[in-house]
Amino acid sequence: MTDAAGETISARTDDRTASVLRFAVELVAWVATPWALADYSWLLAALSVVLLIGLPTCFSTPGDKANVIIAVPGWVTILLVLLQLAAAVASSWVAWPAWAAGSVTLMAVITLVTERRRWRWLATGEPPVT
Repeated sequence: MTDAAGETISARTDDRTASVLRFAVELVAWVATPWALADYSWLLAALSVVLLIGLPTCFSTPGDKANVIIAVPGWVTILLVLLQLAAAVASSWVAWPAWAAGSVTLMAVITLVTERRRWRWLATGEPPVT
């Protein structure tokens, strides 16, 4: 696909803004979830980090990441992102003050909006054009 100037445009729908927001929310989930669970069990806190980091590392959709360990359909990748978003929002409300949790919630909502194009691509199962 080319633009009006004849430059090649990638049909890949994962733009930089969406990637940065998604990664920021993932970082929040990795910090806030064990923080929220630490009062209940250090084992649950450690397990949450293993799951929140390990699942998306091991399971990915071909074409979405450069290195795929275990290939999964696009809907699995979408569910893993939703898990990260839910963990970040819920855990931030448990562990942090309302102003911080509100900021995380807003960031998660913006992430949902910016992820729509990528999720549409993941849901169709069609490989991106490069």
